[in-house]
Amino acid sequence: MPNTNPQPSTPPPVERSSFRWLATGAEAFEMMLAAIGDAQVSIKLEMYIFTPGRLGTRFRTALVEARNRGVRVQVLIDAFGSLGLPSNFWTPLTDVGGEFRWFNGLRAALRYGRRNHRKLLVIDGQRAFIGGFNVSEEYHGDGVNKGWRDLGLDIHGPLAAALEKSFAQLFDEKTHPLLSRFSPDTTVQGDNWTLLLSKPGWGHRAFKGAIIKELSSARDVRIVCAYFVPTWRLRRALMKVARRGGRVQLVLAGRSDLELARLASHSLYSKFLDAGVEIYEYQPQILHAKLFLIDQAVYAGSANLDTRSLNINHELSVRIADPKIAAEAGILIEGDLTHCRRVDPQTWRASRSFLIKLLEHAAYFLMVRIDPHITSLRWRRRARKALEKRARRNAKKAGDG
Repeated sequence: MPNTNPQPSTPPPVERSSFRWLATGAEAFEMMLAAIGDAQVSIKLEMYIFTPGRLGTRFRTALVEARNRGVRVQVLIDAFGSLGLPSNFWTPLTDVGGEFRWFNGLRAALRYGRRNHRKLLVIDGQRAFIGGFNVSEEYHGDGVNKGWRDLGLDIHGPLAAALEKSFAQLFDEKTHPLLSRFSPDTTVQGDNWTLLLSKPGWGHRAFKGAIIKELSSARDVRIVCAYFVPTWRLRRALMKVARRGGRVQLVLAGRSDLELARLASHSLYSKFLDAGVEIYEYQPQILHAKLFLIDQAVYAGSANLDTRSLNINHELSVRIADPKIAAEAGILIEGDLTHCRRVDPQTWRASRSFLIKLLEHAAYFLMVRIDPHITSLRWRRRARKALEKRARRNAKKAGDG
């Protein structure tokens, strides 16, 4: 008699996201342009800085060509970050049916201090590029002989679809730019990754909270960061790792496009050095990379460890739990260290005159106290007016009804 008992079916394998490091701007841009050329369904491009030079024109041409072969093309550019981009730059794209939007608009950016610092390219919902690279000439190079030092990731799999969804939410955002401050951050959990989407506001920082939690039990911490002015809780968590015998290495900017940020970070060096933290300053080019290797967990994306990234801007970061990616991240950091000058504690202390310390503490005060305070005051004032306007509108509708 035949066996009629159904055999248990084997569930289909879960598709895992895969990652490839983009170690230089030259490599990243060529890969991105090739991916745009291969797109068949959709392209989503989101940038903080986009400049109209040779590189920017190459991207626009590739996007127009994609649109002409029937691909849906959407572009979102931060108005404040791309002040130098002419309003008609994207006309060749919109003329053939492409979609372009400014994030926030310059007037709103100046009023509210709210900026979209994310860098993202998504192709067909299946492939994505993230990192610190903006589309601008200074990022094109190897980070040693030419071009700023930066890093990115080429991503395939389910994470790309999650990133595409996050793009759509910002591109189609209807929320008032002030009221969105009170919406929570978003965390999306995947198989070997966690997507951390931070929004303006205090008290619900997905990226900051994840890093602090990771540090609570960490033994080996290696950080490459362009702008390093962490919050008090992050500073304490990093120093605790070193004080309990763990290794903490910071690769920071020896040269920066934002001297105020570099001076502000200098005001923190002595306390870190006293705690046993190793500090290295990258020498050949401006450092713009963001890479966090905490034991076997890797964090990469657009977020720095400064007040704007941690509390004010829209940011995009990914936590990756993959031993291979972690090992490759370690190799990248080792490569950077060969181009660094280690900060010697005794030499550092001897070099700090009263005037230098005063300038560093003033820079810290401006970045950590004044900028957030002014932004908060603007938001509160404008939010109150927005809420009052909404209440009047709702009252009028109720009266008409």
